[in-house]
Amino acid sequence: MVKPKNTRPTTLAIDVGGTGLKASVLDAAGTLISDRVRVKTVYPCPPEKLVDMLATLVAPLPVVDRVSIGFPGVVRNGILLTAPDFVTRSGPGSPASKKLLAAWTGFDLASAMKKRLGHPVRVANDADIQGLEVVSGSGVEFVMTLGTGVGTALLVDGKLSSHLELAHHPFRKGETYDEQLGNAAFEKIGPKRWRKRVREAIDNFHVVINYDRLYIGGGNAQALQGHVDPSITIVGNVAGILGGIKLWDEPMTDAVRTTTNTPAARVDRRS
Repeated sequence: MVKPKNTRPTTLAIDVGGTGLKASVLDAAGTLISDRVRVKTVYPCPPEKLVDMLATLVAPLPVVDRVSIGFPGVVRNGILLTAPDFVTRSGPGSPASKKLLAAWTGFDLASAMKKRLGHPVRVANDADIQGLEVVSGSGVEFVMTLGTGVGTALLVDGKLSSHLELAHHPFRKGETYDEQLGNAAFEKIGPKRWRKRVREAIDNFHVVINYDRLYIGGGNAQALQGHVDPSITIVGNVAGILGGIKLWDEPMTDAVRTTTNTPAARVDRRS
């Protein structure tokens, strides 16, 4: 008799994006055991609304043992320090709402989702989660995600470094990397000019970080195929789901460990 594979623990992996919410279930080996589900992110989106949308999204999926969530902002101990997309009135690029700024500042997404779903929950930056999935685990490795906005992650020998919101630093013409390389810019200027900007950003990041390897993911990454240095690895967007299991790997616990002193919460107030 063939012994059945051990699928436990199962992990519900959720990828929160500025334009869409995605989820699937992974077995103990990190293999997808359910179809991915997706819904459009609806704005305005206070924290309680996001929790409701996520609970509704994952309701049809199989029963799980634990939950991983990738969120586009700075996360400490499950608490959101920044939520640049979700503090806006009508989605990425629109003006921020003072009421939403107050609501999202310091919101404990991990606890809210644990209460709603009834399972242990870990939350990390969405680019960090992609990085956990795609890096080799050797040396200094840098990850860029190019989708609704820009995400970045830095890993050393496979372990996450403290998350830096490099996307919100000045880049060119008085705008940030996020504003110049996000999906709105891609659609406005077209792929040729956008790729030129991406190559300039890559040069900047390499000078600052001196990484050994670069990985680029996100919804617009495929537009770079054949247009960047062959040493750069273009990764599939599903990495944002598959990396969820890595938050629960024993070697990765330092990156998400509960700490006694949580930094003071803050939210990006650029808009």
